[in-house]
Amino acid sequence: MNNILTGIFEWIRSDYKTHPVRFVMEVLAWAISIGCSITMASTVPTPPLLALYPVWITGCAIYAWAAWTRRSFGMLANYILLTTIDSVALIRMLAM
Repeated sequence: MNNILTGIFEWIRSDYKTHPVRFVMEVLAWAISIGCSITMASTVPTPPLLALYPVWITGCAIYAWAAWTRRSFGMLANYILLTTIDSVALIRMLAM
């Protein structure tokens, strides 16, 4: 078990050293994702979507940038699509 944890921490350290800005931005996007999910879950059935959507979209855009810098097509495609879908939803909500 100790070897597994040591390996994980070494991988995290290496990831940080490789691209510290990306590492910090991915941690920020992760915190945004968790924060939005907790807020959504705790405010159902009437979540504050007008507040959550822009934050969520920002997190998705950060993840898309991180995927681009990692050269990860699958993640990039996923987060560009999520950013687009949720941006359209926000625009539709604001137009109502």
